[in-house]
Amino acid sequence: MRIAILDPAAGISGDMTLGALLSLGVPVSWLEELPARLGIGDISVSVRDVRRAGITCRQVQFDIPEQPHGRHVGDLVQLVERAPISDWVKERAVRAFRLVGEAEGRVHGVAPEKVHLHEVGAVDALLDIVGAIEGFERLGVEAVHHFPVAVGQGWVESAHGRLPVPAPATAILLEGLEVTSTGHVEGEATTPTGAALLRVLSAGAPPDRWRMVSSGWGAGQRDPKPYPNALRILLAETASEAGRVVLLATDVDDMSPEYVEPLRQALMSAGALDVQTWQVQMKKGRSGFRVEVMAPETLADAVTAELFRHSTTAGVRRWIAERATLPRHQLTVRLDGVAVRVKVLDGGNIRVKPEYDDVLAAAKALGRPPLEVARAVERDAEALLAKAKE
Repeated sequence: MRIAILDPAAGISGDMTLGALLSLGVPVSWLEELPARLGIGDISVSVRDVRRAGITCRQVQFDIPEQPHGRHVGDLVQLVERAPISDWVKERAVRAFRLVGEAEGRVHGVAPEKVHLHEVGAVDALLDIVGAIEGFERLGVEAVHHFPVAVGQGWVESAHGRLPVPAPATAILLEGLEVTSTGHVEGEATTPTGAALLRVLSAGAPPDRWRMVSSGWGAGQRDPKPYPNALRILLAETASEAGRVVLLATDVDDMSPEYVEPLRQALMSAGALDVQTWQVQMKKGRSGFRVEVMAPETLADAVTAELFRHSTTAGVRRWIAERATLPRHQLTVRLDGVAVRVKVLDGGNIRVKPEYDDVLAAAKALGRPPLEVARAVERDAEALLAKAKE
């Protein structure tokens, strides 16, 4: 699974996030087209490479004409709801603006939807929030994590005067997130927009094991000399096949077998790596079945909770095990325009295995038998791997 890890050691803002996404390969043309797609007028985008403490970073700036009026948060939510963006992006962008509205509303004592964002700042926030969220979607990221976020130190200028860092609304948006404060980061490191993005995108700390794929840097506007004022985003693949796992097991004799599949789906959604069931003979001659689940250590409690919730069991056995597996990665094959993910195992001899759910979806879309689709995808994947070796 492809993941992104935000490294806000110098803080996070909307423009820093956009710069890092462009550095990772999101097309500049996509960002240039975003204002028109959102219906917010003639806005140009400037993208350039700059250096921060010797590191080359992408910097994004929007040239926003003077706006006659600001916008309420409720108005921005309506713009997002009407925008031609995916449901995944829309849900998170709406939630980000509502979080900003709630935070500013708590600070200023007004209803969240009535919070007023000043002129240029309202348009900038709209582009930053929608653009950042959609950028992760374009990279094919399935989960976002983050390291502790720097808040900075000192004071920040606002429309209401000088405020201590973190600014009041930012502090509210950071509630529940792990923060860090070092002596190197000056001024306002994390903005309300950056904090809102963390809240709606990140699932928390990264998994224990992951494999680096690439990294990108997005520059902040200031250029202090002692440290790079930039956000780094790491693209990675999860390595859940490595290391220790927790095995969970329970025996059930009072649950209809037709509910085993919903149980399996719930366990996998909670993070289980594998779920197996088989028939067993229980006390007093009753027939039952055993459920055995393998889960990462960090998700064992969540998976256990789902096992209790979706079954009739009254107890679960747990133990830790080591597992050794082959190195693996994932590639995507397009069969007549339909994407199918393929697992690639390297045990000396390369083996490929199309993802079953993708095969079924492709078979339905193409009107072909699943086995035929699987074989065609295997051939195409093997051809891609052979070409890559040339």
